[in-house]
Amino acid sequence: MFTGLIEAIGKLVARTSRGPGARLIIAAPFSGGPLALGESISVNGVCLTVDTITKDGFEADASAETLAKTTLGSLSIGTSRVNLERALRLDARLGGHIVSGHVDGVGALVSRAPMGDAERLVFRAPSELLRFIAPKGSIAVDGVSLTVNDVERDMFTVAIIPRTKKETQLGDVPSEGPVNLEIDLLARYVLRLLEVAPEKSPREKDASLLELLKKNGYV
Repeated sequence: MFTGLIEAIGKLVARTSRGPGARLIIAAPFSGGPLALGESISVNGVCLTVDTITKDGFEADASAETLAKTTLGSLSIGTSRVNLERALRLDARLGGHIVSGHVDGVGALVSRAPMGDAERLVFRAPSELLRFIAPKGSIAVDGVSLTVNDVERDMFTVAIIPRTKKETQLGDVPSEGPVNLEIDLLARYVLRLLEVAPEKSPREKDASLLELLKKNGYV
């Protein structure tokens, strides 16, 4: 599990075919201690497992599905910067929001505009994800935990502060550039609960949802 708070910006050094998948070599300038074999690292929001530790970073394998359903299969070699985060430690403060590193779909940057010292970014999302995206809710964009400001048609808006722009690669994304999206885990499970629950009246469904939120500390 991750928090969506980026620890370092790395670079995709190489991507070599391994059957239907690929071996990724990533330069990772972490400063929080040495990497360990088998640990999980979020790379642009995709959870990868460290298979080999190198002088400058690590190597990890990506399946054919990961390459096809995220941006990792299309990033430019040697020039693409990537957001990196090591897995959450239980003794650390929980900032951001709970991020699994399982990308739900690929969106695209529609526009960016200054908003005082901050920057307003508008992203297009796949239609199947829109029901999970709500104003003031959380979303991970290329592994970065962000708060949704607005949702309209097939787009949502976020704002990034100067620190986020400086310490992540969101400032690198060009117009119509693809980004990995992961919706909030709570939204995913609430919808699933409502889908499999016995048929109830709207009032009963609202009461069941409220009880679920209370049990999990959200109310």
